[in-house]
Order: sequence, then structure tokens, then C-alpha cells
Amino acid sequence: MRFVTPRAASRRRAYARVKGPDAVDYLDRMLTNDVPEKGSIDALLLTPKARVIAPVLVWRRGPEDVLLLTEPELGEVLRSQLVRMRFAAKCEIEPEEHTSTIVFEGAEGIPNRDYGFPALEVLDADVEADAEEALEPLRIEAATPRFGREIDDRVLPAEAGLEERAISFTKGCYPGQEVVVRIRDRGHVNRHLRGLLLEGEATPSRGAEVVADGAVVGQVTSATRSLGLRRPIALAFIKRQQEPGARVDVRAGSDTLPATVSDLPFAR
Repeated sequence: MRFVTPRAASRRRAYARVKGPDAVDYLDRMLTNDVPEKGSIDALLLTPKARVIAPVLVWRRGPEDVLLLTEPELGEVLRSQLVRMRFAAKCEIEPEEHTSTIVFEGAEGIPNRDYGFPALEVLDADVEADAEEALEPLRIEAATPRFGREIDDRVLPAEAGLEERAISFTKGCYPGQEVVVRIRDRGHVNRHLRGLLLEGEATPSRGAEVVADGAVVGQVTSATRSLGLRRPIALAFIKRQQEPGARVDVRAGSDTLPATVSDLPFAR
């Protein structure tokens, strides 16, 4: 059952400008996806061991002008990593100051794929907008990993389901590429980001244990009450043996919540 999205909601961001004759070539050598000729694309900046440094929304503003949008706590991390590896590349890498508003209708902006509905990220918009919390149920239903929740510097892209969305397997080399390709060729990782369809009315907190046959098999990272599904749902990292359709329990304090493992994104 589809439900009404907010018309607009604010989103906290950090921004870095990469500008100059080598801007696009340099970013193509650093990020997991190629800079588009126009519009936006999702990408990752990885360590050489393919751990996530920062998720990035890449917006091509001009032939030699690219704006990178990331989470608010990662702006300086992203900028400093790119500056450190720049060497002789002819481009400037500087922070910019903007505000971001996610608009679901009637606007022009940067295409954003985080919420499962057509959305645009509008910079410096003068519009009435809901608080960022209004976006969280949409993000969880769309199974978009969030840094500090589903993503940190211990997570591999394949674990968080980011390969199709944020990685090109046909582009040139970038930090972490060898590990990313080796995981793809090996065929699996030991855990996956999955959905949980919970029974009852309780919504588990972050960190709640997921249990199967008396053994802990995962941990909840985000949870909400789905307006579309009319029930609590959660995202959780779960051992790969627990495939969609498996029955598990979630330990939420003194309560045990029955749940079914779901593939992602959730069906609305």
C-alpha cells in the first residue's frame, strides 16, 4: 500500500567542490562509480581494503565542476582524503556551504535515490519543509544504508547491498577495487543487510539482537513503523544462512518479537 510522502523535508549534508581541468579524471580514479556527463550518481570512497570511508552523491555541475554531497560528519574526512591523494592532479578541492531540501514534487534539483520515490535534492531552497526525521521511514523502507547506522569503516559494500547502486564493475581502477572484485567473484560475504517484518506493535531499538534457533545471527541497525505496510519493520545485518523467508526472533529488552527475514527493498 503506497502512502503519501512529505512534500519536502530538510536533510543535513556536507559538501565538497572538486573543480579544475583534472577534476573528473581524478574523481574517476578515486570513486567506485564514474562521474556522469550530467546529473547525479551514487558512489563510495573506499579504503584499499574496500571499507567504506564515505558514501557520496556525485553531481556534475559543469565540464570541470563536480559537487560531492555526503553525510554532515564526513565532510572534512572526504575532503582531506581526496586532498591527500591528489598529487599532481590539477583540481581544487574545497568545502562549500549549502542547505539541502528533499522535494518529492514540483521542483528542479539533484536526482536523489534514497527514498524509494522520485525525489530531488534542492540546494538552498526557500520552501517550507518538514524536519529530517520525516525522511527516516522512507529511507528504511527503501533500504538505503545510512552512515552511522548501516555503514561505518568496518562495512564492505557487498554486505550493505551497495554494489548495484554505487559500484561500476566496468570502470578503471580505484582504491579498494581489487577486494570488491574478489568478493564478487567469490560469490558471497558472511552477512547481508536484510529487512525484518515484525509481528505485533513494538519497534526494536538499534542494536537489538536477532536470534535463530537460540543463537545470535544478527543485529538491528534501524527500525520504524511502516505507514505503507502498517507494521514495524527494521534493517539488520544478518548471517547469510538466514535467507529471506526465514523466521527469527528479535530481543527488544525483556520482550521477544517474532519476525520474518525480508529481501530488500521492502515491498510497499
